[in-house]
Amino acid sequence: MNELLFAYLLATEKPQGIDFILNPFQLYTIPLDDWITEIINFIVDNFRPFFQTISLPIAWGLKSIELGFIVVPPVIFIIIIAVIAWKLASRKIALYSIIALTLIGFVGAWEQAMVSLALVVTAVLFCLMVGIPMGVLSAKNDPLERVIRPLLDVMQTLPSFVYLVPVVMLFGIGEVPGVIATIIFAIPPLIRLTNLGIRQVSPEVTEAAIAFGSTPWQVLWEAQIPLAMPTILAGVNQAILMALSMSVVTSMIAVPGLGQMVLQGVGRLDVGLAAVGGLGIVLLAIMLDRMTQAISQ
Repeated sequence: MNELLFAYLLATEKPQGIDFILNPFQLYTIPLDDWITEIINFIVDNFRPFFQTISLPIAWGLKSIELGFIVVPPVIFIIIIAVIAWKLASRKIALYSIIALTLIGFVGAWEQAMVSLALVVTAVLFCLMVGIPMGVLSAKNDPLERVIRPLLDVMQTLPSFVYLVPVVMLFGIGEVPGVIATIIFAIPPLIRLTNLGIRQVSPEVTEAAIAFGSTPWQVLWEAQIPLAMPTILAGVNQAILMALSMSVVTSMIAVPGLGQMVLQGVGRLDVGLAAVGGLGIVLLAIMLDRMTQAISQ
């Protein structure tokens, strides 16, 4: 009893003298977690209808794309993807696409793969609609770029699981919140590389376009964006891969697809189920990566 009392007094005793200098953190800690919780609760209580409204176009786009992918017969879908890969990339990429999608079908993961592909396509489309304009604006506006850069640093450094808590509180669970979390996670490299690509365009090209009477809008669309397109497409490539890597994380908030297979396999210690889900993600990632790389070249 005396030993327990001594340990309690030692733990609750305020540091003094040299102890305070060597370890001032025992005296006071900043309640950052409480502050963040209060901010999130305030946003949820006052602005949740606004965020629910934002999710409506994402839900509509996701349902349309997902329905299109699932309704199309697998053989027709494989042929369509192969033709697209052939026209955009090469015959090798088209052949790989046929083999990858056929293998996904034969291992029993076709529907899950189509759901995951629809989630990725939807997330990347919204990343393009937001990320490229933000990248262009930050390239044209140095003060804005100085504000956005640390924000992007934070977004790329935070663990992906951190995004799930505010997203669930604001949007609930399901496919649409999963897409929103994926957009937030995947958009930083697209903004960065768009900004970088525009800034790397030679000033002589811009000056020549202006000298020939081009308006600022024409300079952007006819000179800067075409020259920056390889870098921008590299950002698109990174966004696609990050969106696919997020599929397992978003499965924790009831998002179906290949990520759900991996999560169920881990939960049940079913190595085969987890391996099938992981194989599907890898095959889709390689297919999309090779296609976007070929376009950028």
